[in-house]
Amino acid sequence: MKISTKGRYALRFLLDLAEHKNDGFVALKDVAERQKISKKYLEQIIPILNKSDILNANRGYQGGYKLAKAPEKYTVGDILRLTEGSLAPVACLDYDPIQCERSRDCLTLPVWKGLYAVITEYLDNITLQDILDNNTALAANDYVI
Repeated sequence: MKISTKGRYALRFLLDLAEHKNDGFVALKDVAERQKISKKYLEQIIPILNKSDILNANRGYQGGYKLAKAPEKYTVGDILRLTEGSLAPVACLDYDPIQCERSRDCLTLPVWKGLYAVITEYLDNITLQDILDNNTALAANDYVI
């Protein structure tokens, strides 16, 4: 499974908003500059995030975006499901119950189910706040004598 540019950039965009949550509404051009992401590309990601009420938007002079909830309420898994559609490593796991005609006889299905469980467990237990906290801890340990 590969995470697309859309998924990676959506995560970076939301992390930037989380980092600047005390700044009020953050202009898209500022996020684009800090993250080195095309503003036009971010404009394509915003509607996906807006559909799920992740963002608050404000138009006009002081316009921009901010998170609708606290950073600890957003998991990486939820964000990637919005942008990627599914986190399943194989198409047959996209449906519950599994609709593949071979599922009863498929020797590899338990492997894919196990991988899917690991992916889901991992990504659903990392929040935006966890990533920010981890980055702060790493920066605190980065000193030279």
